[in-house]
Amino acid sequence: MTAADDAPPPRRRELRALTRLAVPLGAQQLGLMMLGLVDAAILGHYGRDALGGGGVANSLVFGISCIGMGIMMGLDTLVPQALGAGRRGDTRWLLHDGLRAALWVGAPLSLLVLASPVLLPVFGVAPSIEREATPYVIFRSFGVVPFMIQVALRSFLQAHGVTRPLIVAVVAGNAVNAVADWILVFGDDGLATLGLPRIGLPAMGVVGAALATSLVQVVTVAVYALAARAVLADLPATPRPPSQLRRIVTLGLPVGLQLGAEVGAFALAALLAAHISEFAAAGHQVAINLASLTFSISVGIGAATAVRVGHAVGAGDHVLARARGLTGLGMGTAVMLAGAVVFLVIPAELARLFSDDPNVIGAAVPMLRVAAVFQLSDGAQAIAAGALRGAGDNRAAFLANVFGHYAIGLTVSLTCAFALDMGAVGLWWGLSAGLTATAVLLVARFWHLTSRPIAAAAKARRRGRGPRLRGGDRPRRQVP
Repeated sequence: MTAADDAPPPRRRELRALTRLAVPLGAQQLGLMMLGLVDAAILGHYGRDALGGGGVANSLVFGISCIGMGIMMGLDTLVPQALGAGRRGDTRWLLHDGLRAALWVGAPLSLLVLASPVLLPVFGVAPSIEREATPYVIFRSFGVVPFMIQVALRSFLQAHGVTRPLIVAVVAGNAVNAVADWILVFGDDGLATLGLPRIGLPAMGVVGAALATSLVQVVTVAVYALAARAVLADLPATPRPPSQLRRIVTLGLPVGLQLGAEVGAFALAALLAAHISEFAAAGHQVAINLASLTFSISVGIGAATAVRVGHAVGAGDHVLARARGLTGLGMGTAVMLAGAVVFLVIPAELARLFSDDPNVIGAAVPMLRVAAVFQLSDGAQAIAAGALRGAGDNRAAFLANVFGHYAIGLTVSLTCAFALDMGAVGLWWGLSAGLTATAVLLVARFWHLTSRPIAAAAKARRRGRGPRLRGGDRPRRQVP
């Protein structure tokens, strides 16, 4: 083996390849977050309690849904690795098994979402917020199964490099959501402001926002399904291998628990903010929506990094896998630095997009300043988790999130918010500490994993420490 054999490809070429995949995936994730931003902006102008209640309810729904989303993301490991190993035909059957998993996972999670409002009194959520949150949760439960199907189809499409339908779906979804939100939330008044005749439609408030979001899930699935059908028609016919349903769940469950732990930490912060005051709850919702906007771009870069690393791992090239992971981290750093500057310079102007209430704006501004501090950590942990997912090491991300967000983050949150009487801002300093600890652990794990030949990693994993990585210390074929 020569030094050239192990040398990574030119950085500029890899950066271009990652950018071609990351830009549409980042835009798609950004569009998904825009759904929540539009909901929050419209509910904020409908009423303070609607904004706070919708935010708390959305945290519950999304936190539970993320467990299922993570399970479906077992496909993020299997499909790219199959393509990297030259087994294109196998991806057809992986999608079939993934859709079966979506139904098995989505149905019980829908019931769990329906039951989640019982947590609100436990955390001392104000009755005014609880009244708004409960109906929102009920109507959002209808979209859980379509969301699971959507994630399975998305993993399949992005692994094949088919990204345009993802953009089409998110643009169409945002258009449907904005119009449906406005009309359903405000009823006849919403129709009148759009120049449409009044038809006796009542203002549905948070229920209207929930129905609009569930409708978007169905529209998105339809667009993804049409795109996946075209890809399937181009795949070679192969005999059906043994079912991969169990392996999808085995690989995806740690991702689901990881996402559940991470989102759960933010959901817990929302509940604690609601316990502090209605203004704190509304301010937290404004800040978390804005912070999620920049985070979504990193999630897109992380998804692209997972695909690129997965292709390299499937071909058996650990050096290329490391290079691709580090390229993703570098790209994410640049993006999140820009977000940090914006949050520091114009926090009040951003908060006014969601509410005219000076108390809500006053609560949101210091939270946005804390968000500026943790931008780099937030991006790094999302992208490092994607790189590990592409390598098939999903357990590490779960353990890092549990330790970072709960052993570190929750401790700091409770200490700052209540022991030091810093209020809701103290909760955000805890979130910052948790994200930083998680990022350090995940980046260190990826560095360690790719510091040895993949064959050695595969041997260790066959002893039961995680999913098997394919290949030896040299690539067997041209890497996608």
